[in-house]
Amino acid sequence: QVQLVESGGGLVQAGGSLRLSCAASGSIFSIHTMGWYRQAPGKQRELVAHIISGGKTTYADSVKGRFTISRDNAKNTVYLQMNSLKPEDTAVYYCRFGTTWGSNYWGQGTQVTVSS
Repeated sequence: QVQLVESGGGLVQAGGSLRLSCAASGSIFSIHTMGWYRQAPGKQRELVAHIISGGKTTYADSVKGRFTISRDNAKNTVYLQMNSLKPEDTAVYYCRFGTTWGSNYWGQGTQVTVSS
């Protein structure tokens, strides 16, 4: 049974930083894509950033230049460094792992709250 465990969320003032981590437990093979999504109250879940196995990254326009995604393949872990946080970044953040076989796994979500 594969589980994704997220950590690092919390409450921070505008302009501050947080680092999210997401680690997979259990047997998971051929992870191709690791990504972070977020969902604010009353809004749809949206892609924040993702990174593929070759290292190419993609970011939502709203976080470019402020957030950095990285991965540690040996640890089956993905990170999201969030700097210059804004109140509009407040949301529940979810990680997702996608394998080359087409399987997708989601974390349980971690709350990020940015106060003004």
